Order: sequence, then C-alpha cells, then structure tokens
Amino acid sequence: MSQQQHSNDVSIDAIPVDVANSQSTGVEPEDVPEEIRSITQALASEQPPTNPLVVLKAARWWYIHGKGGTDPVFQWAIEWARHLATDTPSDVNQFDSFLDYLVTVGFADEKSALR
Repeated sequence: MSQQQHSNDVSIDAIPVDVANSQSTGVEPEDVPEEIRSITQALASEQPPTNPLVVLKAARWWYIHGKGGTDPVFQWAIEWARHLATDTPSDVNQFDSFLDYLVTVGFADEKSALR
C-alpha cells in the first residue's frame, strides 16, 4: 500500500478514495486532489480535455466525494465524455450548472474566471 493511502482508503489508481468522506453534502476545494482539481478546471476552460478516460477519472472522484449522481461536476463530466464518444452537441444548460457549482464550492469567485 502506498504511503499516501490509509487503511480506510481504496483506489484503482494513484488517487485515493476516502470511503469515510464519500457522498458528502459539500466539497471543499482544498480536499480535491491536485490531479482532479486540474481536470475539473480544464473541463471549465476553453480547451477541455479530449481524452474520455481522463474526464471519467474526474467524474468518478466527484461521484464518490460529491453528491453522487446529482453532483454537477459529475454530471458535466459524464456529459462531456458522452460528447467526446458520440460527437454530438453537449448540453449548454448542464455546463452552466457546472460552472455555477464550481463557484459555489470555491473554485473561483465568478464563472468568467473559470473560462
């Protein structure tokens, strides 16, 4: 077991999953691992990730540590992965909800700062 992980953490990659803090009602920006933070911020940028596996890595983390299937970051990541896989337009309203949520959890002071 790596030195980063504790006995109550499980993971299938280098990003630990803290089971005790899963399905929380709120996520603090400092609790988000740097890799997930980077992917999340990239999803809000003008040049989002184009590798669906990278996007799904972030989706998984937000599903586990956020609000589950209703977490706006999880929902947008899944929507973006669907867009990448099918080359169909993505849901603009869902993107706006995602940006609003990132402001709410403290990733930025306003939506325009995320773009």
